[in-house]
Amino acid sequence: MKLPLLRTAIACLLVTPAHAGDGPPAPKISHAVLVHGIFENGSSFRQMKSRLEKRGIQVLVPRLKPADGRGGLDQIAAGLKQDIDAAFGPKQRIALIGFSMGGIVSRHYLQELGGASRCDTFITISSPHHGTKTAWLYPTKGAEQMRPGSEFLNNLAKSQHRLGKIPVISYHTPLDLMILPANSSVWDRAENLSFNVALHPMMLVSNKVLTDIEHRLAD
Repeated sequence: MKLPLLRTAIACLLVTPAHAGDGPPAPKISHAVLVHGIFENGSSFRQMKSRLEKRGIQVLVPRLKPADGRGGLDQIAAGLKQDIDAAFGPKQRIALIGFSMGGIVSRHYLQELGGASRCDTFITISSPHHGTKTAWLYPTKGAEQMRPGSEFLNNLAKSQHRLGKIPVISYHTPLDLMILPANSSVWDRAENLSFNVALHPMMLVSNKVLTDIEHRLAD
């Protein structure tokens, strides 16, 4: 082989990218926090947690206290901040995923408690951004704060600019019987995605929803 051709061949080898099958891609997000809904303890995130961890993402599923919201969502958000700081430290970059009430608690943490400064992606799943009529069925402060037109939700709407340029995605199902009306999960600040999932809790086991989240965080 002539010298110029040899040099060209070596140069091609040096700049040719590796094939996708040569190894798993490095995760875009290294740490994620999953925030559960009312009356829950985080076990509903089992599938999502497992899938994200297989992608190399370190996952925290804190237990909200009290889970029925009796102390108010602002109090729960303060506890969430403490749990995140204790697990990951005060500066580690995170993705935040909130389901149902957990999405509203997460918004308070991000917008009112400084969490936005460390968040790279914010995802809500079937969260009542504009309130839900079912919140009238339970007499706690947290439920009151999730009623349509509440002062708490109005204040969140006013301070959503504090999210800055964080990518926000809101998943919802038009068949939701917990978030009423179902389009309360549609949020003007977010990229809104609709999936025809039969029931509110089934959003956390829907393969389409989980696959979309997984790809957004890990690809």
